[in-house]
Order: sequence, then structure tokens, then C-alpha cells
Amino acid sequence: MSQNFRRHDGRRRVVITGGGMLSALGDDQEEAFKTLKAGKNCIKYMKSWDKYLRVNTRLACPYEKELPSYPRKKIRGMGRVAHLALVATERALDMAGLKNADGEVCEEMHNGRAGVAYGSCMGSMDAIIELYSIDLDNSTSKINSQTYIKSMPQTCLCNLSVFYGLKGRMISTNTACTSGSQAIGYAYESIAAGQQDIMIAGGAEELVAPDAGVFDALGAAAILNEEPGKEPKPFDKKRDGLVVGEGAASLILEDMEHAVNRGACIYAEVAGFGTNADGTHITAPNAQTMARAMTLSIEDAGISANDIAYVNAHGTSTIMGDIAESEATYKAFGRAVPISSTKSYIGHTLGACGSLEAWLSIQMMRKGWFHPTLNLTDVDERCAPLDYIMGQGRDIKAEYIMSNNFAFGGINTSLIFKNVNP
Repeated sequence: MSQNFRRHDGRRRVVITGGGMLSALGDDQEEAFKTLKAGKNCIKYMKSWDKYLRVNTRLACPYEKELPSYPRKKIRGMGRVAHLALVATERALDMAGLKNADGEVCEEMHNGRAGVAYGSCMGSMDAIIELYSIDLDNSTSKINSQTYIKSMPQTCLCNLSVFYGLKGRMISTNTACTSGSQAIGYAYESIAAGQQDIMIAGGAEELVAPDAGVFDALGAAAILNEEPGKEPKPFDKKRDGLVVGEGAASLILEDMEHAVNRGACIYAEVAGFGTNADGTHITAPNAQTMARAMTLSIEDAGISANDIAYVNAHGTSTIMGDIAESEATYKAFGRAVPISSTKSYIGHTLGACGSLEAWLSIQMMRKGWFHPTLNLTDVDERCAPLDYIMGQGRDIKAEYIMSNNFAFGGINTSLIFKNVNP
């Protein structure tokens, strides 16, 4: 690897030295890659949701393994979503070699030069229900000292900073489906500008029925309940909506010079980041501004669109979302770039998807194989003419890849990663 520690624009180069994840795909990148390679759809019928009236979908992708336990005092302010974030972060820090022999983070993580950028759609639902009980029951009997901490949108961020004793930048990215990707982008910018040396970045989401109910009410949830493995189907002519999922992913971003000097293993470089807003509608996608976010990322990386070998799509399987995203991608690239959607395996993990899909895309780039979009057999003719990866996946030698996410509120993100061992 080049020892030039400065980017084309003079800022510091930023690399990824660790990652941790948990989802139905697996508990680490190797297990997840095997699941992707096997073409295994992880969607399930949620029998427990049969009790909900006027909810058409019964499909979701839960994380079903038991979470590791910790001393109660250390996690008493954590609901499930923050607990998911913690487990992913523990794995990322272990991989990055940032813990000492006692299992605690190394001393330099406390010097103010290490921070966190993290997000989720919201806090834990159980705590939110407890918080609202004061209006429902006219009593505070269900509320305790930790209720708000578990329910607040920034619960993952704050709990991680306290758990590890971090004193650096805290960036809360509670921007729905771009929470994880914005976290990576803002962490990258903080390090590139010299404000931090190390950042934990990621997103998490716990699975709750109201998430599915919201999309169901919008007519955007998949309803082929009797055949879970055939949902979702991004970009397919017969797609009927998204499936909600659960999981978390944390990445360790680091100044390249700092990483090299401590002998860290480098898995990829964060080459570019673009983010903007549609400014037109809360839920309807805008292909023009989505394309501009991709272009901003390409410009930030100082490369050409032709240098990017693969795009990991947001690919939710909604009718208008897939069309707009494909149009935006074609506008940004002007060619049939190879593209696929990880959500076809595990559904939409909401606040976690940006970091989870980025980490998985990095693994595919390192291995030179990119997964297909499952259940895609007949591309909707209304979608732009991209190179939709179908069937058995694709061997691609990639120096640069892109991972895109788009959220309610008209928030768009695009990340570009560089292969450090092309």
C-alpha cells in the first residue's frame, strides 16, 4: 500500500481497520459471505404478528440468536437496539486490535481523539411504550430512571460513548434508512479534516411490528406471506414492497497514518462521500437529487464514474423507490454499471442498512465476488437499463465500489470504498 497519507485534496486518508456485525446473514463477515454466496434468503413468516388487525404483511427478518450478556450496571440504559449496537461494536474493536489484554479499549481511546457516529430510526419500542404510558394510564408507574435513556433516538450513540469512556466527537445520525451510511460519512469527514484519529461508525435497528405496520399503511410492505423466500424482489416487475429486518454493523474508521504506525490491518479505504436532501417531498424519491449525491461522492473521491466497478443499491423493492434509484444511478454513471441489492437477502434493516451493506460490500470487494439480487427474474421495464446482477452472482475485480442509501425526509447518501489489495 502507498505510504502517501494525504488525499488528492490534501486531507488525511481514512481507512477501515475493523468491522463487526450481526444479522440473519451471520455474526461475522465470513459467515455472512457464505450465506450470500449460497444465495440464502433469510425472510420469515412472523406468526406472532397474526394478532395485529388490518396489517397485511407478516414478513420480517429477525436476528434470532441470544445476545451476549454484560454486567447490568454497564448496560442498564440499553434497550435492544443499543444492545445490538454494542455487540457489533465489540466485534469491530476486537477486529481492529483496539482492546488491551483485559478486554478494555486501549488507553488512547480516552484521549479525546476517538469518537462515535451512530444512528437508528428510533430508540427501543418497549421503552417508548413505557414513556407514553403516562398519558395512557395517567400514571408514571411504568417509567423508571432508564426509560428515557432507552427510548431516546440517540440511545446507541450515547450508550456506546459511556460504555467505552470516549471523549471525542459524538455525531448522532438518526436519519432513518441513511443512519448507518451518514454515520460512516460524517466519521470519515471528521478524520479527514484532522479533528479525530479514530471513529466508531454504524447503525442498528431492533425489529418491532410497528415498523412493518407503518410501511403496510403506506402500501409499501411485501405481502406474499405464504412464500417468505420469494420476498422481497428489488427491481423485479412483480415486486410488491419491502420487508423489515433487524441487525447492526459497526466500522472502525481511522487516519491511515495512525493505522499504519500502530500496525493495524487495513480492510479498505473510504474514498468518497456524498450526501444531500431532495427538498421536495418527505416520502417520494427524487431521482435528480439522488443522482447528485452519487456525483458528489465521485467528485469527493477524485475519480471518474467509470472507475467504479459495482454499486450496492438501496434496493428496497418498493414500486417508485426502485424506479427512481435506477434512474438516478444511470444518470450518475451514464452506463449499465453492475448493481445488486443486499435487502433481497435480509430485508430492510432500516437504521442499520447503511453500515451493514457497506461492510458486506467491502467484503465482496476484497473477495472479488458480488452477490446477485435474489428473486429478481424479470426486471421492471420502467427501471433504467443497468447491469442487474442476477442468478449466481458475479466475479468482478474492483478497485472502487459504491454503496447508496436513501431515506424518508428526502435524505440521500453515497459512499465510495477503495480496495487496498486490488
